Amino acid sequence: MNPKKNILTAILPLLALLPAACSKESPKAVSIGGEIEGLGNDTLYIYGADKLYDHTDTLVTQNGKFTATLQTDTLAATWLLFPSGDQYPIYLGKKEHINIKGSTDDLSALQVEGNRDNELLTEFFTTLKQRQDTTATDSLAARFVETNNNSLASIYVLDRFFVQVPKPDFARIKALADRMTGELKDRPYMDDLLKRIEADERTSPGKLAPLLQLRGSDGKLITRAEFKNQYVLVHFWASWDTLSRQHNAAYRRLHKTEGKHKDFALLGISLDVDSAAWQKAIEQDTLKWRQGSELRGWASSVADLFALQALPANFLLSPTGHIEARNLGEEEVAAKMESLRKAKAEQEKRLNARKTPRRPLPNRSIQKE
Repeated sequence: MNPKKNILTAILPLLALLPAACSKESPKAVSIGGEIEGLGNDTLYIYGADKLYDHTDTLVTQNGKFTATLQTDTLAATWLLFPSGDQYPIYLGKKEHINIKGSTDDLSALQVEGNRDNELLTEFFTTLKQRQDTTATDSLAARFVETNNNSLASIYVLDRFFVQVPKPDFARIKALADRMTGELKDRPYMDDLLKRIEADERTSPGKLAPLLQLRGSDGKLITRAEFKNQYVLVHFWASWDTLSRQHNAAYRRLHKTEGKHKDFALLGISLDVDSAAWQKAIEQDTLKWRQGSELRGWASSVADLFALQALPANFLLSPTGHIEARNLGEEEVAAKMESLRKAKAEQEKRLNARKTPRRPLPNRSIQKE
C-alpha cells in the first residue's frame, strides 16, 4: 500500500474540523503563496510535522497559483502535501511571507523563500542536483547539519538522509544530533529521536541481550536457557508484514545450512495479535524452528526490550547472552558464524597447547665413577 496515499487518506477527514479563516490579520499570521506549474485547479494541504503545528490547512489552487493566510504560534515545521501524495517540508513563522515555486515534474526540489530555514533547504537541494557524484550526498548532508545546527531544516536533513534509511547508523546520528543547539534538541521530533538512540545503544553489539521469556506456538514457555551453548539468531516478524514474510525464505535456508551445526539455533518472535493468523503463517511459510509471540503487536514487551523500530529485524546472541550482531543478511549470518567457529577453534588450539605436558629434559649431570 502506498504510504503517501495513506497520509492523504488520513488527513482528509480532518478538513471538516477546520475553523473558518479569520478576516483580520493577527500577530500569529503568516502569508503563504506561490505557483506550481502543471498543477492546475486543485487543493494542497499544510499539516504539522509535530505537535507545535497541530492542525491542517487547505490551499486552493487556480491554474497552479495559490495564496492564503495561516496562523502559527511559533516557528513551525510543516508538510506541504500534494494531490499525488508527494510532500515537501515548509517552515512557517509569525508575520512571514512564504513564497513557493516549482513544477509537478519535480516536486522534490521546490524553490521556497521567506525565511532562513526554507532558503537554506532550497540551497541544499539545488547543490545536490548540481552534483553528479551521488556518493557525496551523505557528506553534504552531514556538513549541512553541522553548519546549520540551529536550523529546523537540519532536523529534516538528518531524518531523511540518516534516519530514514534501511540500516541507520545511530552512532553517527547521535554525533550529528549532539552538534545541534539545545532549542532544536527540545523539538518533539528530536526528543523522540534521542530516546530512540538511547534505546538503540542498549541493544548494540557487545551489550548483554535482554532476557527472553514468552510463550511458544506450542504453548510451552521459551527462555534463553533452552539454547545452552548455542548462538541464537532471533528474528522478528509478523504474519501481516509482507516484507518479513518474504525474508522468512532466507531463514528457511539458514535453518537448513547453519542448523546442521549444534552451536546454532533460530528463534522466531512474531509481533502478531491474532493467534490464528500467526499459526497459519507459521505453517504456510514452513517455519520449523521455535516460534514465540506475546500476541500484543507493537505493544509486546519484547519489542520494547529490543528497541525495535521496524520489521523485519534480527539479533545474533552469543552463548554467553551477549549481542554479537544485528540485522544481518543471509550471507552475513553465514560469514559471521564461520568467523566465530574459526576463532573458537583457534582458541581451543591455544588452550590445548598450554595443557600439553613438556618432555622432560635429559639428565646431563656428570656421573661419578
